[in-house]
Amino acid sequence: MKYVTFVAPDSLREPKLGALLDNNVIDLHAAQSWAQGARSLPPEPLPPSLFELIHAGQPAWLYAKNLLNALDGVDPLQAKGAHKVRVGWRLDEVQLFPPLPRPMSLRDFYGFENHVKAAYNNMGRDVPEVWYEFPAFYYTSANSIFGTNEGVPYPKYTQALDFELEIACVIGKVGRDIPVEKAHDYIFSYMIMNDWSARDLQKKEMKMLGPAKSKDFATSLGPYLVTPDELSNRASDRLTVYDLQMTARVNGVEKSRGNFKDIYFTFAQMIARASEEAFLMPGDVIGSGTVGTGCLLELTKGEGPWLQAGDVVELEIERLGVLRNRVVG
Repeated sequence: MKYVTFVAPDSLREPKLGALLDNNVIDLHAAQSWAQGARSLPPEPLPPSLFELIHAGQPAWLYAKNLLNALDGVDPLQAKGAHKVRVGWRLDEVQLFPPLPRPMSLRDFYGFENHVKAAYNNMGRDVPEVWYEFPAFYYTSANSIFGTNEGVPYPKYTQALDFELEIACVIGKVGRDIPVEKAHDYIFSYMIMNDWSARDLQKKEMKMLGPAKSKDFATSLGPYLVTPDELSNRASDRLTVYDLQMTARVNGVEKSRGNFKDIYFTFAQMIARASEEAFLMPGDVIGSGTVGTGCLLELTKGEGPWLQAGDVVELEIERLGVLRNRVVG
């Protein structure tokens, strides 16, 4: 399944729970109404939002999948639910919101060795041995989330704005002290993440407690949530790692190319670490950290040039779509 949060042209103030079917966005509540009449699908509770769907658990996920299956052989653009509400819209007709406009929490890890090596090389240092002992993370704000095609404001306190090409997973059920070998059972989905960074401020913050205002002004997530079954034929020999190409473009020019399979710490290891003596909750987001070459800090050895107002950043990961944002002054 590929889940979205969207608004349709006929209800611009009402975010809807949706899913992708081919290149169409399905309004799952309209599909439910249609399927109960056209397919005699039994009525079941369908949560109003993607966040609440995740919390509802496996029965709700299976029901949502059955709604899509019921549309097999039907043109969703012509189907209507109750009150003549359209079941489907072309993807280019709707506005996608962040799939989770406000996650439960947002942890960002430091999972790609090549990125870490480049960052320390910029400082004339080797990667500290402690980095290899366990996956490290920091918390960033869950209140500054942007979706695809949204403008991201340029923070007034920086002259060194950067993007970071990452993949993120969303937790699907409550867990504590989760073993590595069971961690995949806790992943609801994957998506693209852009951890926007103010590098000049970050350089100062790293001499104190670590990243804070250099990170919490914006994180882009989306464009949709992709469940693990959609990626099964790209699975690697390491649990929760997939062979997916990752690309970053600025103003249409490719700047970065990497692959998820090159990650050093897996999401299973990250989940185990994050849940040690702490609860993970449905709707928590865990970021991978930047793929090797996946930011201007690496590409310019920390010297810039950096992003400017008007620049368009596109992050693309195979099977996960394109996350696109314009920097606005």
